[in-house]
Formats: sequence, C-alpha cells, structure tokens
Amino acid sequence: MIRKLLLLCSLLCLPLSQARADTPDNPQAVLHVLNRLGYGPRPGDVQMVEALGLQHYIDLQLHPDQIPMPDPLMQQLAALPGYGLSEGELFREYGPPEKETITDDASKEQFKQRQKQLAQAEVAARLLRGLESPRQLQEVMTEFWFNHFNVFEGKGLDRLWVQNFEDTAIRPYAMGRFRDLLGATAHHPAMLFYLDNWQSSAPRDPRPGKPKPAGLNENYARELLELHTLGVNGGYTQDDVIALARILTGWTINRKGMRQGDDQAFWFNPRQHDMGDKVFLGEHIQGSGQDEGEHALDVLASSPVTAHHICYQLVQFFVADEPDPRLVDQLVKTWLHSDGDLTAVLTDLFHSNDFRNTRDYGNKLKTPYQFALSAVRAADVPVINLRPIAGFLQQAGQPVYGWQTPDGYKSVADAWVNPDAILRRINFATALGSGHMPLNTIPADDPAPAAASALVAATPSVPVIPLDAGAILQTLGGSISDTTRQIVASSPPFTQAALVLGSPDFMKR
Repeated sequence: MIRKLLLLCSLLCLPLSQARADTPDNPQAVLHVLNRLGYGPRPGDVQMVEALGLQHYIDLQLHPDQIPMPDPLMQQLAALPGYGLSEGELFREYGPPEKETITDDASKEQFKQRQKQLAQAEVAARLLRGLESPRQLQEVMTEFWFNHFNVFEGKGLDRLWVQNFEDTAIRPYAMGRFRDLLGATAHHPAMLFYLDNWQSSAPRDPRPGKPKPAGLNENYARELLELHTLGVNGGYTQDDVIALARILTGWTINRKGMRQGDDQAFWFNPRQHDMGDKVFLGEHIQGSGQDEGEHALDVLASSPVTAHHICYQLVQFFVADEPDPRLVDQLVKTWLHSDGDLTAVLTDLFHSNDFRNTRDYGNKLKTPYQFALSAVRAADVPVINLRPIAGFLQQAGQPVYGWQTPDGYKSVADAWVNPDAILRRINFATALGSGHMPLNTIPADDPAPAAASALVAATPSVPVIPLDAGAILQTLGGSISDTTRQIVASSPPFTQAALVLGSPDFMKR
C-alpha cells in the first residue's frame, strides 16, 4: 500500500483537472467551495450545499454570525482549561506566580503542569473549531490571519495568551474592516510581548531605585511594516522603521494592573513614550501620545500598498500559488472603495472567474493542518482525543501556534513538498484509514476530560476496524480521480480507505 501511495504522490505537483465550463452549482463546483472556504466536506455536505444553493452557502459563510454554533461544540470548548478567560484572568491564573508562592519543588512542578494543560487546551480549542464549526470560512480566515499576524506560543508570556489572541483579536475581525483587525492585534499583549514592544521606551534616566529603561525596540515596528501592512518592498525606509518604533513607545503591558484585578493587559504608559516630533512615511507627526500610534495604524491600513500586499496573499491562499495580477488589482480596487472591508474583498474574490475556473480546481496543495482536518472530516470519525492530530502536525512541521518567526506558516506548495513530509502524510492516512488512530479514546492525562465527557456515553470505544472507503469516496465525489479510484478498487479492503486519504488527489484542495 505504501508503494502505491508513493507512486501516486510522485504526481503530486501535476494538476488534477482540465479547464472546463462548470455550472455554478454542480457537484464539482460545490466540492471546490467546500475545500477552499472550509476544511473539506463531511458526509452530506455536498447535498446540503446543493439544497441551499451554492451562492447562498457562500453568502452565509461570509456572514458567520448568521450561522448558529452547535451546543456540543460550545460545551466542549467551555470545558477546556482557560477557555474564555480574559487577558488578566489568564495572567493571574496561569502566569508567573509571586515568588513567595513558589516554595518547593512540588509547587514548581504544579505550576509547570498547569501551563502544560493550558497549552494543550489552547491547541484543542483551535482543532475542535476547525473540525466541528459550521462557520468554516471564519475558521479558514482565522488560520490565514493568525499566520499573517503570527505569534509564537513558546515565547514566555505568549503561552498564556495565544488562544485569547486568536479568539479576541483575530476571529471576530477576520471578515470585518482591516483597520479594526490591525488595531486589535496591535493592542493585544500577545503581540506586544512577542515582538518586544512592551519594553520599548524613549531614552530617559531611570527613576530612583528602578532599573534602567530598555530603550527603543524596533522589532514590532519593522514587522508591522514588512509583514502586517506594506510588505517587504512597500517603499518604506529604515528611518520610517525608527519613526514608527518611536511612535509606538509606551504601548505596553500592565502587569501590575492585571495582578490587581484588571482584565485588560494593554496600557499606554506616557512615561515610556517618546514625545518628540517624528516624520513617518513623509508625514510630520507631532508628539501627542497614544494618538500617534492610532494615526499611524490609520495611515498603514488605508494605504494602497497595504491593500495590494494583502490582496496578493488572499489570492495566493484561495486561488493559486502564482496569483493573476489582474485579479489582485481588481481586489485592490474593492479594498480601497470599501475602506478595507474584508467581506467585500472576499465576495469579489469568490465571484471572480479565476476562483470559479475549473483549471484551478485541486491545484492548491493542502498544508499539513488543512490535510489533517480535511481527512478527519471526510472520515467522519468521532473525535474526543485530539492528541494524534496535534502530534502529526508537530511531526509535519506545522504545530498549532508553533511557528517561531513572525512570518507565519506558508500556504504555497514549495513550503510543504518534500519526501519526508509526504511520507508523514501517508503514515497519518494509514493510521486513520486502518482504524488505528485513537481519536475516540480519552488519554489518561487529558487536560479537560469534561470537554469530552458528554461524548463518551454516546461514543464508546470500538474495535479497530478500517474505515469505509466507499463512504469516503462518496463524500469526496469528483475530487478523487478515476486513476485513484481504480487503484483503490483493486486493493485489499483493509487498505482502501488509507489509499483514498493518502492519495495525491486528497492532498490537494
């Protein structure tokens, strides 16, 4: 079976379909939308979309607040340690304790275990939403924006706040106005800590008995320009980086306030702020405090250069690794006309001939994250143990919240096509398809057994039985080629599901 999968995967970089004129609501078009606006179909999804009408389904996905969240999913999320806590509550509950409370090795170990449980719960929340949320486009856009505004959970206090960052600064704004999204990420302690802006300050003498201020730190200002807005070739200079860093001095974290009960971590500290005048992107900005930073965000969010940088990435994510410049330019016009309304931009994108052209069906390689979620969704297996999925992502080089540098995970094939990575996908497909992946068994050290307790009675452990390849093929429809179907049909029954899920057809979206 492995040999067959490796042979198929040698064709991985070839397109799966030829350009043709599909009607908007035919099964192929529906599958294309389910694979691009979400993490692939579950049984019955194609029929559900056909009954709704493809355009109505897309409109609903663009307005996620109109889609109710399932009670079981919300109950599972609510049972996870730390879920729904504010920035301040997370700091008090899981952050560095007062020195006098850590008195022995046992208390130190208890603190480490609590942080480990929080980290596992944060990953579980993201995976549960990706698997179970009917607001699939919102989850896909949350993945897109988290990579755009990446923070690394392994850096100090960020381990407390990555999931809160996603839940409060990204997901609610994922299809709103870009300026609101940019502002939410700029004020969040996860970003302030990750890129060191919380320490950045104007040069000044230390207060009596206090340590010397850290001085100006350019990290966040540089990434704000290079990654978050204008792009690496966005026309700014080193002087602009320095000016923006000065503008953002004083945007810091209120550790003392959180210890005393404040829920919000952001604090503008005027003592840290550089009150001198600055010149940023050719504009003279008078020293005035926090408003300087808000104005700089306004300027960056409204820039046509920012619009082009992000529209290029959106086309690359949703359409093709090499975006058509004409489509990018079309979306830039929509962006500027709508003042950065992301729903308007996405609407134009999903209505474009490029997005609907069958030439581009199945031409995007799934990232490991997209592959794992789509495989579990297509298999339609009950999930109360997310460890195997998280473990695969770790091995495949895409652990949730685990990218160390600010540029985030890439969405293009070149980042993910190599022999070791493909073999890991095949191993995942083999374990899942053969029934050996323990997704329905709660680990003994699960951080939140209550999150799965409601499912245990309804989902008892079952013997190891291979998945039904016929049912999976029916779910995936025309996205699986005749070549793959012939290979599957000629193989032993216990290998067939694994062959489907490990095929190059399935590795694409």
